[in-house]
Amino acid sequence: MPTKKSKLKVFSLGGLDEIGKNITVLEYANDIIIIDCGVAFPQDDMLGIDLVIPDFSYLQKNKQKIKGIVLTHGHEDHIGSVPYFLRDVNVPIYATKLTLGLVDNKLKEHNLSGVAETHCQTPGEKFKLGTNFTIEFIRTTHSIADSVAIAIKTPVGMVIHSGDFKVDYTPISGESIDLQRFAQLGLDGVLLFLCESTNVEQRGYTMSERSVGIIFEEIFDQSLDQRIMIATFSSNIHRIQQVINSAVKHRRKVLILGRSMINAVTTASELGYLDIPDNILIDASEIRNYNDSELVIITTGSQGEPMAALSRMSSGEHRQIEITPNDKIIISASPIPGNEKTISRVVNELMRRGADVIYEGLMDVHVSGHAKQEEIKLLHALIKPKFLMPIHGEYRHLKQHKELAITIGMKKDNVFVVSNGDVLELTEKTAAVTSTVQAGQVLVDGLGVGDVGSAVLRDRKHLAQDGLMVVVAGICLDGGRCVIVAGPDIISRGFVYVRESEELLEEAKDVVTKAFYFCDDKNITEWNYIRNTIREHLKNYLWQKTKRNPMILPIIMEL
Repeated sequence: MPTKKSKLKVFSLGGLDEIGKNITVLEYANDIIIIDCGVAFPQDDMLGIDLVIPDFSYLQKNKQKIKGIVLTHGHEDHIGSVPYFLRDVNVPIYATKLTLGLVDNKLKEHNLSGVAETHCQTPGEKFKLGTNFTIEFIRTTHSIADSVAIAIKTPVGMVIHSGDFKVDYTPISGESIDLQRFAQLGLDGVLLFLCESTNVEQRGYTMSERSVGIIFEEIFDQSLDQRIMIATFSSNIHRIQQVINSAVKHRRKVLILGRSMINAVTTASELGYLDIPDNILIDASEIRNYNDSELVIITTGSQGEPMAALSRMSSGEHRQIEITPNDKIIISASPIPGNEKTISRVVNELMRRGADVIYEGLMDVHVSGHAKQEEIKLLHALIKPKFLMPIHGEYRHLKQHKELAITIGMKKDNVFVVSNGDVLELTEKTAAVTSTVQAGQVLVDGLGVGDVGSAVLRDRKHLAQDGLMVVVAGICLDGGRCVIVAGPDIISRGFVYVRESEELLEEAKDVVTKAFYFCDDKNITEWNYIRNTIREHLKNYLWQKTKRNPMILPIIMEL
């Protein structure tokens, strides 16, 4: 049982000073709850990395305290790490119906289906987690259906986690954000508000999702003879519904492309979140049976992902779809920070193939799912929190959120801009950052998790920048002598073009031979010393000649 001295600990293992990888932890006495468990896109210098997930070390050490994972919505940056976490820590998952459906898909992909205990919750329903936490989902609006904020009643006071939200009074389906419930909680008193900060730099209000549907209608009306292709996030069910609505109105068949898009559409349709008339969807093999004017393709690849369907079409590598000058392609998404170059490259390649490409900036084919300043201020005014911890954003977003909160009356000392791992401790009247826990990132490469550390990443950068030189030689170690009996041969990859650098490579062989003579003169027969001597001699020579430093890999065989 908690003592009178117990304090509520709140910290994030991801989502602060960065976009994505969102995960927040609340701990009181012997109870821990986790809010969201997401992934991030790899940065440009993370060569060969597929995903970035949070460092779960603290949670793994304290897994006996964890009462459950509570999910706000089904976007990858909030649910993508769930399978990786469940491999080591099996705890119950609490989420709304669509979010659970998308999580189930991920668990099946990782062969974890049925492993975790799942609980489907509805907004307004309250449930206990452990001894110290009572959870309530609050209906919000976002760019995916079934999104919620989380109200957590704790022994020291009420905590509200906004999730990702915007104030959309005309959502595509379902009801609008439950502002009345936020106001009721505000009247009762809110100790801490964890509020997203993604669009806090932008003034005004975020436009309704329905505004995109109006633009789609205009594009369909103007493209009667063209094949229409729309790339968007697979989880943006409302956007997909509007595309289907326009396709039905204009008597077009719809082809769904991309594994994640097919999974999302299938799940949302089965759960009743997508209304798709019979005989509207077709298979890729049927596409030749229809004219361009009869087709709409909904595809993945709105972020320029190399393996996504749109990217493969742009490079002519897609097996079933070829881009033609009669294609009108709509990229209905805004770039996630860091993806701008890859998206630009895809757009250029699509245009080079003759396609008419529409993207954000040319037309309003995308609206954000995140609140701008006026919506954030509205929630603050309703909730009236004693303390604020901005979340979900880079440092500039968190800092701007603090400044915004101060302008609407919050005390400067009551707003905490913290980093991943910083522990905010709260009592009924006080809050302070008192300590840190281990927080960082784990790199996922293929099916491996955490097997790509800094050393591997450093080698990949080295290879990418300077290439590789392999030295192969056979030696005889006899009576303390080190005698070359075969080679040395040199293989170069990514360093110099061999046919134009024969003189350089011949001189490099002489350097290697002299390195062997050096070892022989010193009566050195220890393998590692011989390899390191070759590496150092050759490295110095190549730097002198080329001012480049390839990775050198000596392969020495005793004959």
